[in-house]
Amino acid sequence: MVLEENTRKIEVRVNPPYPIYVGAGLAELMAKTISHNRLAIITDSQVKALHLDTITSALKQAGKSGQAYEIPAGEDSKSFETLSQVLSHMAHDGFDRGSAVLALGGGVVGDLAGFAAASYMRGIDFYQVPTSLLAMVDASVGGKTGINLPEGKNLVGAFWQPRAVFIDISFLETLPDTEFRQGAVELYKHGLIRDENILPAMQNPDFQKEAVPLLIDLIAKSVGVKADIVAEDEKEIGVRAFLNFGHNLAHALEAASDHRLSHGDAVAYGLVFDAKLGQARGWQDLTQETLNFLRWVNPQPLPTKDFSVLEPYLKRDKKNKDGRMKFVLLESLGKPQIVDDLRQDELESAWTFLLEQL
Repeated sequence: MVLEENTRKIEVRVNPPYPIYVGAGLAELMAKTISHNRLAIITDSQVKALHLDTITSALKQAGKSGQAYEIPAGEDSKSFETLSQVLSHMAHDGFDRGSAVLALGGGVVGDLAGFAAASYMRGIDFYQVPTSLLAMVDASVGGKTGINLPEGKNLVGAFWQPRAVFIDISFLETLPDTEFRQGAVELYKHGLIRDENILPAMQNPDFQKEAVPLLIDLIAKSVGVKADIVAEDEKEIGVRAFLNFGHNLAHALEAASDHRLSHGDAVAYGLVFDAKLGQARGWQDLTQETLNFLRWVNPQPLPTKDFSVLEPYLKRDKKNKDGRMKFVLLESLGKPQIVDDLRQDELESAWTFLLEQL
């Protein structure tokens, strides 16, 4: 298939491999590329009003059908209750192993829809159509799916790779500016851990949701970072853990806030925290750079200033092994390291540093 000018195609080299398309106005390409004739479209109450008609119309023109299932917007939908409701509706409506799931929405929708696909009839195909910047550069790529428990984020789930990902940046036109900045956090993280060329472009005043060519280029670079890492380590037994830079504290903050703190805001705090941990070990000092970025994001306030509130969540993080907390720190730009010997005083000192900067 000949791609439109400015549409990029990135391949995730897992088994089987799958494509990621990055461009503007991809509905027709999506409908023609999808190989399934019947799709369960999982979306949320906000995205449904904005983008569902575009997707269903394109599918209909391609001779395919999409049946929508709406879930409430927000992190609370990543629950056993919502998952059960979606699966029951699909069973009642006669979806079979020849059908597929299409995730239309942000990271919550993608995580839940992917887990529903992985679970339904022991696994059916699914496609990702992310509508937020955060989902475009992070959640839609790599096959991590799941739901939350009261004890922590993403503690239940499965690795289940999509058949294809369609990143249509025209969806960003309806994204609030705060959510655009939150989504930029994962883009920035990819620049820190592997592709430094991302960082100066994000400091360009033109870096905003209307900058189509720039965004296509940056998102393609960011997705390329994640695609390469996932290809090296699909099930996160090695280098894929590098993608968790900033995420230990982030997941603890999200859980402590009952998921009222957004993922992007939480990771922005986590980047500063992890940068301070690395600097304290004598590695490259990235504290000022990550602080400048945190201030640009302008995150919601921290849910607590008491580190002891966060400790139980840090100790239950799914990355931990044999009772040891595993953090990703940067020895230098583009050179992450996995560390599992952080002392309590190091963690508390980094937390105090973060609080002093706010």
